[in-house]
Amino acid sequence: MVPDTPQRLDIKKDRGLTIEWADGTTSYFSVAYLRKMSPSADMKALREQMAANPLTVLPPNYGGSGPLTILEAELRGNYALWVRFSDGHDTGIYSWEYLREIAPES
Repeated sequence: MVPDTPQRLDIKKDRGLTIEWADGTTSYFSVAYLRKMSPSADMKALREQMAANPLTVLPPNYGGSGPLTILEAELRGNYALWVRFSDGHDTGIYSWEYLREIAPES
């Protein structure tokens, strides 16, 4: 089994995603962290702008109104997870490799 393959996914729509990996490690991603780290082109550009200029103004719809949640999530083949957030963002597909790369330290 490849280490970057999830053995188990647990999504709590109001809290986040927990992944148990094939190598026995576990990663937790809060909803806000998943949204911020979306692999979509617009979020990559925003992260680059924010790295270059910490005073970058976030887009008006970023985060939406009310608490940010996961509305739905679907597997994409055997390689990724697609997520729709309560602020309408749904253009990022999180590959297992990318999730492993951005996993917060436990």
